[in-house]
Amino acid sequence: MMRTNDLILRTTTILIAFILLAFSIYLFLAGHNAPGGGFIGGLMTAAAIVLMYMTYGYDQVNKIIPINFRYLIPVGLLIAVLTGSGSFLFDEPFMSQTFAHLHHVPIFGEMELATAMLFDLGVYLTVVGITLTIILSIANDQ
Repeated sequence: MMRTNDLILRTTTILIAFILLAFSIYLFLAGHNAPGGGFIGGLMTAAAIVLMYMTYGYDQVNKIIPINFRYLIPVGLLIAVLTGSGSFLFDEPFMSQTFAHLHHVPIFGEMELATAMLFDLGVYLTVVGITLTIILSIANDQ
């Protein structure tokens, strides 16, 4: 078996995956007030994980991230539907959202929490689950 010299790829993947994951978290958190959100954040996370699969191989990444990504799809959908339906408890129309300001949060200072972020979390998990399930199913097809 001939081993390829992929030291540069393995080294840069660590840095690139970290940058992609950090940027996806930023996009996710900024999404309810600015462009971004669960969809693009989920795609960026999936891209980082696919890069790790391409570089290190299926078995190595599954040891580090032992998640069946198919389970993220129903969990994300459930979160999104429950978030939208939660407005019925307060006699508001479906998908109504609200927010609150928190003062004096340690490390972060003043923060704004919005129910739209919970919906974005559902979208984020669903997109990561669907994207990785499709890509890994195609990649493992023999």
